[in-house]
Amino acid sequence: MACRAGRRAVRLPGVTTTLITGANKGLGLETARRLVRAGHTVFLGARAARRGAEAARAVGARPLTIDVTDDASVAAAAALVRERAGRLDVLVNNAGVAGPARPADEITAADMLAVHDTNVFGAVRVTHAFLPLLRRSASPVVVNVSSGLGSLAVAADPAAHAPLVPVWVSSLPYNSSKAALNMVTVLYARALPTMRINAVDPGHTATDLNGRTGAQSVEEGADIIVRMALIGPDGPTGGYFTAAGPMPW
Repeated sequence: MACRAGRRAVRLPGVTTTLITGANKGLGLETARRLVRAGHTVFLGARAARRGAEAARAVGARPLTIDVTDDASVAAAAALVRERAGRLDVLVNNAGVAGPARPADEITAADMLAVHDTNVFGAVRVTHAFLPLLRRSASPVVVNVSSGLGSLAVAADPAAHAPLVPVWVSSLPYNSSKAALNMVTVLYARALPTMRINAVDPGHTATDLNGRTGAQSVEEGADIIVRMALIGPDGPTGGYFTAAGPMPW
């Protein structure tokens, strides 16, 4: 599988239908704004219908109520997109939670389950439910929003990888969920070779997820998400990318 992200975004032909989960604020909202501007019909996914509708109006997207931790909610969202669009060209699995910030030896299985249910199982629920619609696309794309904290190489030696991940946080639930999401990405890419499926690391971005402590803006953080959402059929698949290039697994 290819492992290099092109610097130039390629717009998909015709009307491109896109779903972004967890998109009523932060990176998801900025990604929706940019993809609407690029000509996509964007379904802006949010758990809360009112907040989702307000965010969608603000960026010219279509609101879609979807709770990635709930099978019925995901199934209903897929049925609505099927009815209104007939297919899905781009899926951005962006919904995520940080989980508790406690030392690893204080983390319980319940803590782990709560975070993985959104960050890992949620991405699988949504991808699985929307696969029939993605298969109707001429050039389907899936972008899984991961993190540099999910890199095993970085976790093994954070100091050596400081240029890539300048702020290292030792969070057992969050880091492990993003490492698992990376594996999900690779295995989906191998199973579905006609789709472009990649994981991205937006970098340390100022969002509610980290109490807005990130060093870069949501505009900067969304760059790699948007770039990978816009790749064409000859783009990379099964990769893990930052805005600067490939991220070590």
